[in-house]
Amino acid sequence: MSQMRLVTPRGRRRIDRFGRMLRAAWRDTSALWHEFRRPITVFLLATIVGGVIYGELWALAGHERIPLVDLPYAMISLMVFNPVIDLPDEPHLIAFWYVMPILAIYIVGRGASDFVRLFFDRTERRSAWEEAVVSTYRNHVIVLGIGHIGLRVLRSLADMGIEVVAIDLDRHERLEHELTRLSVPLIIGDGRARHTLERAGLPFARALIVATSEDFLNLEVCVRAREMNPQARIVVRMWDDEFAAHLKKSLNVETLSSSDLAAPAFAGMAMGVDVAPTFNIHDKDYSLLRLQVETESQLAGKTIDDIQSEHDIDIVLHERNKNVDVHPPGDLTVEVGDNLVIFTIHHQIPEILALNAR
Repeated sequence: MSQMRLVTPRGRRRIDRFGRMLRAAWRDTSALWHEFRRPITVFLLATIVGGVIYGELWALAGHERIPLVDLPYAMISLMVFNPVIDLPDEPHLIAFWYVMPILAIYIVGRGASDFVRLFFDRTERRSAWEEAVVSTYRNHVIVLGIGHIGLRVLRSLADMGIEVVAIDLDRHERLEHELTRLSVPLIIGDGRARHTLERAGLPFARALIVATSEDFLNLEVCVRAREMNPQARIVVRMWDDEFAAHLKKSLNVETLSSSDLAAPAFAGMAMGVDVAPTFNIHDKDYSLLRLQVETESQLAGKTIDDIQSEHDIDIVLHERNKNVDVHPPGDLTVEVGDNLVIFTIHHQIPEILALNAR
């Protein structure tokens, strides 16, 4: 059977990625400017504006005018105690000889302290870069709460090639290593706060997955997220089934109960089959189950069409001797040892298991 895939030209992907990195670099540079803006601003004012003022006062005092291009250098020379201009007699000009070194001490001290802080606090610097990268994302998925479930969700989304942003309260070595491997940026902060969700790009996200284990925290996040992005798809993990139903009805949020997710898996293991979590369509529950045709199974010897028509099910995959056929032909005869993936109404699972029983 022919298959179709959506393929993006490699050249276009490279251009898009290069453009994104440029935008991220620009935003990161802006963040650096935000960190060092005070000492840099004071330095520019002292050398340029202060130089112009000094030059005018020097000329008004009757001295030969200093070229405009030399004035910033003259102010820098005063800062480093190596003046290139003569010591004046006027008190208001002498004041510059005392003020400029003081400004130099402030600029160097403030700039050095900011640099040392950023150098030794690599986490803060990395967070700024990751925020710059996230600011370029559009139609991405946000996963809040990177525990066992959240990390598995991240892996699944990353494997599908979907751009993902993680939110958690803190970063630790194992999590950081895994997120680096998956190329997933991490936003550190409280997911209930608007500022954290904005940094994760929620206004531009296609979906938010809330995977923490606290129902009330999840509720706060959902309310805040729905206010910020009414169109985003929100999926939340809930423990209380009644709470989950109310949340789905009032906020249009998709809820996943941990007990509902685990129950089909436990039941299927007990019966020797794999049962996927159910999903509801027009108030009917449907499931996918995978089973191996047993020796005395009533399914053996029948064609795919016969099984589907007799039991109102759909066999979506057939496997024999490691040969997998998605949507197998209707005239294919099922044999003992074959593996079948069946789509059916959930309440029909016991009937199908009975047909396959020894």
